Amino acid sequence: MKQFTLSPIGSVEGEEGAQFIQLAPGYAPALEGLEGFSHINVLWWFDRCDTPKDRAVRGADSPYTRGPAYMGIFATRSPRRPNPIALSVVQVLGIDQRAGRVWIAYCDAAPGTPVLDLKPYTPSIDRVKEPRVPRWCGHWPKDVESAGEFDWESEFNF
Repeated sequence: MKQFTLSPIGSVEGEEGAQFIQLAPGYAPALEGLEGFSHINVLWWFDRCDTPKDRAVRGADSPYTRGPAYMGIFATRSPRRPNPIALSVVQVLGIDQRAGRVWIAYCDAAPGTPVLDLKPYTPSIDRVKEPRVPRWCGHWPKDVESAGEFDWESEFNF
């Protein structure tokens, strides 16, 4: 099977309680035209789970309190997976193209986390009108805006 080489385009960072994506030198011009999008898809690397042991995980005891007892890793959002790639939809608060910085509302990545790519969130491509989910997570919020008020701690086994 063909092997791939990925190079980060930047990293998730923070200062004074604010989060941003800091692009690596040379990538600032790639922000041209991103203004006006309220959200972006951020593809990032779970670098803290990039070990042979973490990459060998194929299943786990359910991380969800209402989920099945055992789940295949592709049915979870676990960072321990064959390729530790993460996807987060984040709200754009501002763009400083000159500094190569995208200010964001929140991303569940730690400071210094490598960012692989940014893509504009477009509802005609990224939004599913009536998605189906298993019964055990059917009570979860239906959108990211409502998720902030949800009691997520009661949903996980960790």
